[in-house]
Amino acid sequence: MLRIGMLTSGGDCQALNGAMRGVVKGLTNNTKEVEIYGFSEGYKGLIYGNYRMLSASDFSGILTRGGTILGTSRQPFKLMRVPDENGLDKVAAMKSTYHKLNLDCLVVLGGNGTHKTANLLQNEGLNVITLPKTIDNDLWGTDMTFGFQSAVDIATHAIDCIHTTAASHGRVFLVEVMGHKVGWLTLHAGIAGGADIILIPEIPYDIDKVIQAIEKRKKMGKGFTILAVAEGAISKENAKLSKKELKEKNKKSPYPSVSYEIAAKVQEKTGQEIRITVPGHMQRGGSPCPYDRVLSTRLGIAAANLILNQEYGNMVSVINGEISKVPLEKVAGKLKMVLPDSNIIKEAKLGGISFGD
Repeated sequence: MLRIGMLTSGGDCQALNGAMRGVVKGLTNNTKEVEIYGFSEGYKGLIYGNYRMLSASDFSGILTRGGTILGTSRQPFKLMRVPDENGLDKVAAMKSTYHKLNLDCLVVLGGNGTHKTANLLQNEGLNVITLPKTIDNDLWGTDMTFGFQSAVDIATHAIDCIHTTAASHGRVFLVEVMGHKVGWLTLHAGIAGGADIILIPEIPYDIDKVIQAIEKRKKMGKGFTILAVAEGAISKENAKLSKKELKEKNKKSPYPSVSYEIAAKVQEKTGQEIRITVPGHMQRGGSPCPYDRVLSTRLGIAAANLILNQEYGNMVSVINGEISKVPLEKVAGKLKMVLPDSNIIKEAKLGGISFGD
C-alpha cells in the first residue's frame, strides 16, 4: 500500500487542481493500491491534523477548475520554528501527523516560501516531492511554473482592454500587475499587451526617464501612453535605501501603491490625464489556460513517477522544454529574477519599450 499526503500552500493560482490530478492519475494508473490524504489549508492542515482521505474520483473533472480543492493558506517560513499561540511546536506537529498516517511521501505544491518549508521537512527526515506553483514564475531551478501563463493571459487582456479607452481619451494609463519581488509577469504581459513603458523591481526607474518616454510619444503624435507597472516597482532613490528605511518611508507614504505615486508625479509634470487600473487577484483566478493545463498535467505525472521510483527530495521542473527534477536544497530560498541585461530586456528596448532607466 502506497500512502501519499498532499497539500497546496501559499497563494492560490490556476492549475493547482490540474497538477494534483496529474499526480493521482500517474499513481493510480501505475500501481494497484494507493491512499491519498489531502491536507486542508496547506501546512496548517499538516500541523493541526486536518485532513481527509481522497479517492481518484475526487480528482475527476477538476482539470479546468481554478483554485485548489484542498484550500490553502500562507504559513511564513520564518515562523515555522516559532511555537503557535498555544505553545505547539509546528515542525514536531507536522512530523507527528506524517508518521501517524504512516505516509510514504508528502507532495507539496507551492512557491518560494512553500519550498523553504518543504526543504526543512526533508531535512527532518520526511520523504518530500514538490511541484512549482506561482504566477510569479520566480522559482529557481525551473524555466516555467504553472499558473504563470494563465496570469499572463489575464494581465495581457487587461492591458488590451485599456488600449481602446486610452486611445479614445488621449490619456496615460497605468496598469498595475502583480509581482512584489520579481517582474516576469509584468514583463511578459507588458510586451504581449503592447505597453509603452514597463517598470519592474529588477530595474529601478528614474521618474524623469519615465516622463521623457511619455513626452517622446506625444512629440511623435501618439495621444496616449500605457505603462505596465509591477506592484514591486521601485525608484532609483528608494532602491538605495535599506529594507528598514524603505519600510518606514512606505508607512508614511500617502499613496496606496507605487502606481498611484508614479501617476501623481507624471500628472504634475506633464499635465496629462492619468488613470490607474489594478486587475489584482483576477490574475490568480479563473480557469487555467490550455498551456497551464498541459504543463500541470505533465508535472503531476512526473511527480508520480518520482514517487514510484522513490526519488524523494526533488522538485519537478521544466528545463529547456523538458520535464526534469532538481534537488530541493538547491531550490529553497532562491529567487529567479529578471536579469537587466537579459536578451528579452535588450529586445524589448530595441523595440522601443522604456524601462524607466
